Amino acid sequence: MNQLNLFIELTRLKKPIGYMLLFWPCIWGLTLVYDFSQNKNIYFFYLILFFLGAVLMRSAGCIVNDVLDRKFDKLVVRTKDRPIASGKISVKLSLFYAAILCLLAFIVLINFNLFTILLALASMPLAFTYPLMKRYTYWPQLFLGITFNYGLVLAWTSISGSLNLVPLIFYLGAIFWTLGYDTIYGYQDIKDDEIIGLKSTSIKFKGTAKIFLIICYSILIFSLVVGGYLMDFSLYYFLFLLIPFTQLFLYQIKTFDINAPSICLKVFKSNNFFGLLVLMNILIGKVS
Repeated sequence: MNQLNLFIELTRLKKPIGYMLLFWPCIWGLTLVYDFSQNKNIYFFYLILFFLGAVLMRSAGCIVNDVLDRKFDKLVVRTKDRPIASGKISVKLSLFYAAILCLLAFIVLINFNLFTILLALASMPLAFTYPLMKRYTYWPQLFLGITFNYGLVLAWTSISGSLNLVPLIFYLGAIFWTLGYDTIYGYQDIKDDEIIGLKSTSIKFKGTAKIFLIICYSILIFSLVVGGYLMDFSLYYFLFLLIPFTQLFLYQIKTFDINAPSICLKVFKSNNFFGLLVLMNILIGKVS
């Protein structure tokens, strides 16, 4: 039981916000591309596959992140008690767990077409080197956005077998979504990160944080508008975009406070609700 609890703690399975933020772009892409006049069983089957993939890959990513950051995690109040940083679990065993999780994720992946499999495998080097970025650039959140939202593209190709401008427009918006919400998340550790010399957009824009978020979220909304236009969505789609717009600008940006870690975490977690709002908007655009 002790090992099971350590595994759950290591993979953050008790913190679903991580894998849900990975899952939402997947379901956006799948819903965008799917023809709901056809058999819906494939849609729900793929939905389950992408959910499993999100949980497995996020869990493996957490382990790799903690292995690479173990020396830094010891110096940060919020992360010093993580299993690897605290010495409760060895690096060797942790990497074994990560390998098993990746194997299970690969078993999920091979249910898709060859193009999707190749695209997914091509993203792996960036996905597992992302934790290193904070050592060399102030833009690790950008790299996270590129990898974290890749499932949107994969979901599209899993059905269509090809790519066009539509998923790329939505993917671009999702990257800036992650760039925004992970910048908010980073303000929890900004004091420790500055002391130990790590970099992030949270540090780079700490004096103009809200302006930076306005830019990121404006690009996100613009992408949703352009993507909806290219999809020939109904007027209802664009009208209901006011709801996610309000969530971003009148709740997240207005509420978050760089000097209040608990508020930053609360606002960050609210992006799970935002993911649902976008999904509902896409469904409205598809069926109305």
